[in-house]
Amino acid sequence: MITLDGYVQLQKYRYLYFVIMLTVYILIITLNSTIVYIIWIHRNLHEPMYVFIAALLVNSVLFSTAIYPKLLIDFLSEEQITSYSACICQGFLFYSLGGAEFFLLAAMAFDRYVSICRPLQYPTIMRKTTVIIFLVLAWLLPACQLVGSAIQNVFLKLCNFTIRGIFCNNFIYKLHCIRPRAVSIFGLIVMINVALLPVLFILFTYTRILIVSYRSCRVVRKKAAQTCLPHLMVLISFSCLCLYDVVILRVESDFPKTANFVMSFQIVLYHPLFNPIVYGLKMKEIYKHLKNLFH
Repeated sequence: MITLDGYVQLQKYRYLYFVIMLTVYILIITLNSTIVYIIWIHRNLHEPMYVFIAALLVNSVLFSTAIYPKLLIDFLSEEQITSYSACICQGFLFYSLGGAEFFLLAAMAFDRYVSICRPLQYPTIMRKTTVIIFLVLAWLLPACQLVGSAIQNVFLKLCNFTIRGIFCNNFIYKLHCIRPRAVSIFGLIVMINVALLPVLFILFTYTRILIVSYRSCRVVRKKAAQTCLPHLMVLISFSCLCLYDVVILRVESDFPKTANFVMSFQIVLYHPLFNPIVYGLKMKEIYKHLKNLFH
């Protein structure tokens, strides 16, 4: 069994934290589901850009569901323990859904690139079939690559049975007696494929969009700003959190324990709430339907 010792400093007020985290989880589900519902029922939002936004918000709910139920159970338990297999499963879901977010953001960047830089070809390129293929690949590619890493972890010998965190993420690597170089190289390749390459692609497409918008009329610049700014905000937010998880946790012995704890909470609390707020307030059409819904 694996012990999660990130809860030590929470024990005094664990019931209060349970209520807070349950409220946050309900809020995450409610906010994301509301935006998805609005996109689903309004035909004028049945466009690739909004479909990708809906997929991103569904991914946020799945991402939170991989963490919150176990988190809530641990707050009510005297001992925070989990089996090694369950820990690997949670880590797999955490990183595969995180990778899916990068792929979905890359698909959205491509959609904006075609819309702004190749407007006449947009109906031909961004067909319904293309959108479905992008959605399937966004969830399938990270999962297929990370399942190999998860299987490798199953067969590695454990010398430590304590994870310095509140859920199973990169700290899993600290449990192994020795980590073979081949496994580390494979993990690096997976990280490049599911995170770095999509980010580089997004930066390339938005650079092209920026150049075309700068050379175009004011209407094109306004359209680019309205539709691309929310995507960039989400990308920057998620990339910073992932950068911490991938890089800082590898050298966690040199990083303050309290900072580790706070940043771990940021990953599961801040970002799933950030997505629906950004898209609900910054996307003009969604905001209009959202306002009508509550009025």
